[in-house]
Amino acid sequence: MRGWSIPLGRWMGVEIRIHTFFVMLAVICMLSSSPGTGIATGLGLWVLIVAAVAVRETARLLVAAWLGLRLRTIMLLPIGGLFAYANPESQEQAGSGGAQYALALAGPVANLATGLVLAAALKGASGDFALVATPFITPGALLRSMVWLQLFLGMLHLLPAYPLDAGRVLRSNLARTHGATPASRALVGLGQLLALAAIFAGFFLRDPILPAAGFFIFIGAQVEDQGVFYQSVVDTVQMREVMLTDFAVLSPSDTLADALVRCVHSLQEDFPVVRGSQLVGIVNRQRIVESLRADGNGYIQGVMSRSFQVAKPEDTLGTIIRRITVGRGLTLIPVAEGEKIVGMVSVQNLMTSMSLLAEQRKLERMDSGS
Repeated sequence: MRGWSIPLGRWMGVEIRIHTFFVMLAVICMLSSSPGTGIATGLGLWVLIVAAVAVRETARLLVAAWLGLRLRTIMLLPIGGLFAYANPESQEQAGSGGAQYALALAGPVANLATGLVLAAALKGASGDFALVATPFITPGALLRSMVWLQLFLGMLHLLPAYPLDAGRVLRSNLARTHGATPASRALVGLGQLLALAAIFAGFFLRDPILPAAGFFIFIGAQVEDQGVFYQSVVDTVQMREVMLTDFAVLSPSDTLADALVRCVHSLQEDFPVVRGSQLVGIVNRQRIVESLRADGNGYIQGVMSRSFQVAKPEDTLGTIIRRITVGRGLTLIPVAEGEKIVGMVSVQNLMTSMSLLAEQRKLERMDSGS
């Protein structure tokens, strides 16, 4: 998904990216303009859509900051933004308790309030302003479209379908009784049905906005479905399924020169340091090279890190991700049964393992469905 987006910079410490489909919507808007008004009005309609999404996401971003949630990225789609959280704690907090209701209400309330204020201002400025006229959203009436785009986006997210705001809250409530993955898949399916209905309704009514909205709801549902699938992998996979079992270890009495030779013949970036069967430290190849350059040859015990965490084979992948996220500079977690090291998990292999496991689970799901 990130590969299909364009960075817009950072705001309030959060990376803002716009999906290329949002840019493609500008072409749709310009093509929907009538020959008499020109493509400039179509581009103006697109700018109003951007403004409606900006109102929504600004409100959600402010609420997230107020709740103390740490965001990494906001991906902007024509139906709104998708948040990527900077740590698992923020992800968990955003999906539970009062935080989920605050985030779910922030966007619709902001859009509906903005639409009502704009409607009141336009009617106050001109009593005969045609606010209620068809089509509600059209390049030929940008002032009326400005109002209805805000109202439409606000009302859209009150529909109980994923990935819309009300759908997120409903999913959270259903997850308590039916489980997170089944609840997510049910509401993703409902969101896709809603998207298809909007597409067909738009073609029937000859309204270009409805098919575009339906298409982007469908895309958003697909993105969320992938996220749910990866989350299910994270929550169910144990360390014994992804840990590296073929790895080299070093001894505290090994010299740095000997360790460098080991590095040359190994793909590992990080090495557990063991005395007998007991783990006593961790060292990475960069530290070995830097120490050799600065101080000459020495022993591993002088440069190894004694700050590390140990996982059990039955720990979940989600637990390990939290440890790596919280631990400053933590790049490797050994996996031990008792005092014996049986494997290790590193940042280097973690994402590869997750991707491969996701593909394996997809194949298993397809085989079970056939």
